[in-house]
Amino acid sequence: YLLFYYATLLQEPIERIREELELLQQAQASLQRIQDLLGQQSQVNPGGQAVLPSGALAVEFDDVWFGYGQGGRYQASGTRCQVSETQNPTPYTLQNLNLNLSAGQTLGLLGHTGSGKSTLARLLLRLHDIQQGQICLGGVDIAQVSLRELAQRVGFVTQDVQLFQTSVRNNLTFFNSHISDETILQTLEDLGLTPWLEALPAGLETELGADSGGLSAGQAQLLAFARVFLKDPGLVVLDEASSRLDPLTEQLIERAVDRLLANRTGIIIAHRLKTIERADQILILEQGQMAEYGDRASLASNPHSRFAQLLKTGISAQSR
Repeated sequence: YLLFYYATLLQEPIERIREELELLQQAQASLQRIQDLLGQQSQVNPGGQAVLPSGALAVEFDDVWFGYGQGGRYQASGTRCQVSETQNPTPYTLQNLNLNLSAGQTLGLLGHTGSGKSTLARLLLRLHDIQQGQICLGGVDIAQVSLRELAQRVGFVTQDVQLFQTSVRNNLTFFNSHISDETILQTLEDLGLTPWLEALPAGLETELGADSGGLSAGQAQLLAFARVFLKDPGLVVLDEASSRLDPLTEQLIERAVDRLLANRTGIIIAHRLKTIERADQILILEQGQMAEYGDRASLASNPHSRFAQLLKTGISAQSR
C-alpha cells in the first residue's frame, strides 16, 4: 500500500514536469521562428529622398513587368529602370502594362480572380519591386520615393480590415499622437459613425479586442475608410472594399467613397457595376495583360468593347 501511495504522489509532479518540457520545446521552436523572422532582409529597395507633390497624384505605368517568383529587381537610373538578371524565372503576374491616369481621375479596374488586379495595387505601395518598367506618381518615379512617404501619400482600403487589440483612437490613427481628437470626431461624424462611437462605453478610449473587436463588417470597413481620411492621401486604392457589406451600410459606404475620392486620384477594384459608375477610365486585365483600356464613356458606347458587354451581362461574372 505504501509503495502504491508513494508512486501515486510522484505521478502528478512527474506529469507536470512532462507538460513543462513540452511547453519548453514549443517556446524554443517559437524563439527560433522569431529569430528567423528578425533575420530576414527585405528585398524591396528602400528608395531615395524624392518627395511626392501635394494634392491629387497622377498615376503612370510604363511597360511594367512583375512576377512574384522573379529573382531580378529593378533600380531606377535616370528616367528609366535598369533590370538585374533574373534567376529561376516564373510566369509574370503583370506583363507589359501601360496606363496613364490624370490627377483627380478615377480608374475602374476589372478582371477575373488572379488576373493581377490586387498585385497592381500592391505595386503602387512598393510592397514588391517590379522587374522591368517604371511606375510614377505625380511625375515622380516611386523607386526614388521612400517607403514611408509612399505609405503616407497612398491610401489602401481592402475588404479584410486588420484591427489592433488596443483603443479605438490608436486603431484610427495608427498610434500617431499628433492627430487631434477633434479631427477624429469630425471624420467619424462625416462617415456616420458618431452613433456607434457614442454607444461605446469609453468612446475613443474603448479597447477593441481581437477579430475586429465585436464590430460588424460594415463598421470595420468604415473604420478603415476613417483611417484613410485621417492620412489625407493623394491617391486612394479601393480593393473590393465594399464587397461584403450589407445593404443597410452600403449607403454610408457610398457617401464615404464620394467624399474620399473628392479632389483625389482613385483606383477602384470592383465586381459590381454601381461601384465603378464614378470611374473616368476602365482597365480590364486578363492573365496579367491589358485586355482593354480607355475612357469609360467611350467604352460603354462601343458595342464591340468588352466593357459594353459587361454592362449588358453584369460585372459579377467578370470578377469570379
